[in-house]
Amino acid sequence: MKVNITEKVKYIGVDDTTIDLFESQYVVPEGVSYNSYVILDEKVAVMDTVDKRGMEEWEKNLMAELNGRAVDYLVVHHLEPDHAGSIERLVELFPNVTLVGNAKTFAMLPQFFDMNLDGKTLVVKEGDVLSLGEHELTFVMAPMVHWPEVMVTYDKTDKILFSADGFGKFGALELTKDAGWACEARRYYFNIVGKYGAPVQTLLKKAANLDINIICPLHGPVLSENLSYYIDLYDTWSSYKAEAKGVLVAYASIHGNTAAVAEKIGEMLREKGVEKVVVSDLARDDMAEVIEDAFKYDRMIVAAASYDGGVFPWMQDFLSHLQSKAYQNRKVAIVENGSWAPSAAKVMKPMIEAMKNIDLVEDIVTIRSTMKDSDMAAIEKLVDSMV
Repeated sequence: MKVNITEKVKYIGVDDTTIDLFESQYVVPEGVSYNSYVILDEKVAVMDTVDKRGMEEWEKNLMAELNGRAVDYLVVHHLEPDHAGSIERLVELFPNVTLVGNAKTFAMLPQFFDMNLDGKTLVVKEGDVLSLGEHELTFVMAPMVHWPEVMVTYDKTDKILFSADGFGKFGALELTKDAGWACEARRYYFNIVGKYGAPVQTLLKKAANLDINIICPLHGPVLSENLSYYIDLYDTWSSYKAEAKGVLVAYASIHGNTAAVAEKIGEMLREKGVEKVVVSDLARDDMAEVIEDAFKYDRMIVAAASYDGGVFPWMQDFLSHLQSKAYQNRKVAIVENGSWAPSAAKVMKPMIEAMKNIDLVEDIVTIRSTMKDSDMAAIEKLVDSMV
């Protein structure tokens, strides 16, 4: 997909529409883009490469924009293979290229590539500037957004922030050019970067001191209008605030009885005027989307069947994901189901209590196999506590 960002900054990335799982775990029905850029100044700088899956097309894009010129610099913002997978090929094409990165970049790079880079590296630190001629690049360190070697680059001339994985989203550019940004950017953020809210906050504070007109991420579209919208969302997400008022009802049901309870709770919440209610089946719905909704809304109810003296594994997996992504600052209620010895809550409760700033509803609702009229008072009380 051809994109001219400015007169001298060109997009040379590629779409991957055949990938089934991003990072071997996230469903991407509309693919993903691997973004790479080239700055054509007195000196030529390539801003990241792409995954090996797209290397052949990326090389064609690069060579077409170069039109016979050589690459002087490769700026390596992030060493994850979906962005750094074609570094070795670029060095083969341009043996005199200088790789630009920070100390951690070059400490980690030999883990991925067996290359002799003696005399071919430029180690930069916070605030260092590289002149390409008209364009001045300032390097800003962004460790743990979301790897320790991550940095971003600010092009003072065109007021561009090359933001690494920040502000990225799922979706091939060609397939999602008319789609909204927030949904797949949110799913991307919380599942890929979500654990690292504090480092993202640090980066946002640094970015606030820059005059930015364009954001060039490593996945998803180039952002050039209404930047405050994207930045404000990132501020909300990375500070673990709820983006919207609503309740996620996430359930793990074996034979459908716990599902019936969850659906009834959802119906009652809607009847009582809750702003937004989402009921999700952890066994069948995309786990990454349920994680997204858990962070999006300010309240959550978890309902699970007991299993092998513990909890049905889909729920344990879900809560484990939430723990790993630093879920916090929410109100949560628990429903368990069991036929002879309900045990789900004894697993769910401590997992939730281990999370930060959780307002856990004290009364746990216990269902014995199927929902009965005698259960309705306890269910109604739980629903009222979440309205």
